[in-house]
Amino acid sequence: MDSVFLGIDVGTGSARAGLFDPAGRLLASAKRPIRIWHEPGDIVEQSSEDIWQAICASVREALATANVRPEAVRGLGFDATCSLVVVDPAGAPLAVGPSGDPARNVVVWMDHRAMDQTARINATGHRVLDYVGGTISPEMETPKLLWLNENLPQTYRDAGHFFDLADYLSWRATGSAARSVCTLTCKWTYLAHEGRWDADYFRTIGLGDLADDGFARIGDTVVDIATPLGQGLTDAAAAELGLVPGLPVGASLIDAHAGGVGTIGARSQDGAAADPARELALIMGTSLCSMALTRDPVFVPGIWGPYRGAMLPSYWLLEGGQSAYGAALDRIVSLHPAYGEAQAAASAACAPLLAFLERRAVALAGSVEAAATLAGKLHVVPELLGNRAPEADPHATGIIAGLTLASGIDDLANLFVATLCGLCYGTRQIVEAANVQGVSFERIVVSGGAARSPLLRRILADATGLSVALPVTDEPVLLGSAMLGAVASGAHASLEAAAAAMSRNGETTVPDTGEVAAFHERKYRAFRLLQTSERQIRALMTAGS
Repeated sequence: MDSVFLGIDVGTGSARAGLFDPAGRLLASAKRPIRIWHEPGDIVEQSSEDIWQAICASVREALATANVRPEAVRGLGFDATCSLVVVDPAGAPLAVGPSGDPARNVVVWMDHRAMDQTARINATGHRVLDYVGGTISPEMETPKLLWLNENLPQTYRDAGHFFDLADYLSWRATGSAARSVCTLTCKWTYLAHEGRWDADYFRTIGLGDLADDGFARIGDTVVDIATPLGQGLTDAAAAELGLVPGLPVGASLIDAHAGGVGTIGARSQDGAAADPARELALIMGTSLCSMALTRDPVFVPGIWGPYRGAMLPSYWLLEGGQSAYGAALDRIVSLHPAYGEAQAAASAACAPLLAFLERRAVALAGSVEAAATLAGKLHVVPELLGNRAPEADPHATGIIAGLTLASGIDDLANLFVATLCGLCYGTRQIVEAANVQGVSFERIVVSGGAARSPLLRRILADATGLSVALPVTDEPVLLGSAMLGAVASGAHASLEAAAAAMSRNGETTVPDTGEVAAFHERKYRAFRLLQTSERQIRALMTAGS
């Protein structure tokens, strides 16, 4: 193979590398875990050096597994979580938390330490907030920057660069401090449709020094997605990665957005082209991100955006999702008294626990199509890290209703199914919010580990009333990143052209009707009742505080 493209993806728990041929076929992939620190006060941190070393090991292993020469790699792209990386002017890491450990220089996307700063920013009602669904999230970067300024002023003053993690990686690889329009628009309040930062916003929220410096520390050069950066890989980065100096590196994507690029606009199995503006991309991981493209700006309360050119250059992006998805499923399942017994049974069957529970549920119900009925008496609102969209309520909490003294594995399987239903009803809320503003979809395209679950795809289709398409590739996020390299190298003129050539959709799950639809309608009403009750109870208990 003399022409391949490399995608590098950094999620919350691991770094991965994938090699693809020009048709988008995965040749090899590899991954390494990355450390994560959790501390009281909703503090979640990582190490940029640890992440970089995990990337290097993954790339070398993928090359060896595929038996691909470094010279055959024609381009690469990075994607990563929207985490904040802080380094000094020389690139050395700076401590971002109470530990004082400079190695821990990454504030992870899910870190919620900046709740007070988030509330104060939202209270300004600044026009910039119109482009984040009306309400900024603690997952975004300006609340985190304000927290650093107020709580660790020395770190804030000493910082030479505040990077989104994906931009840090491209800088580490190429030496170019240019930021991607994807990261800055979606998480930093850059107004891509106007080609500028809003200095008044930063002065209003208490970060006027960034405006005074011409935004040099957060990005005074902003480029389109997949733009070739610098002179390609530096000698030092190439040596660490086991690649060739000068290799083209395309401007980066947030990890979920790479999943969107790797799925939206893919051709069907018969070769028919899809309309990107009629698809909803769901990228499933620790959290869930939903990506919708429109040709004109559409404002949907509680859904981030509209963002011009933040995923595909000629479209506006609406971004929603659920802050806890895989993480919520893991946590809720772990609370059941049969969790240990189920783990042992899954291990004996040489199966991951969730796959074991899925098989158990399907066997109990008699079919994938009937499995949702196991959750007829159990109802779950899995908002364990707030409601990202469409309510934009970071204080929201989860609810389980219908618990009994049942303690066996079969009851755990029922809880597993009920949680899947709750996750899918959260997606239905996002779909409905978009529909109200005139944005409608023909189908959902799913990616991420959970997307491989036939039961989840069946419940998702039946809960939303939309067909659910599964990409042919097992690694659409890595494929999206590899497309950055394909465009940067000149192999494709645009991301849309790369998608048409490299991405295909396979199996499609069509929603059921009749009694199945009626069942989900009843359960969705129960879901909404529980959500409303949680909001009312929270208001009641905080009224006097």
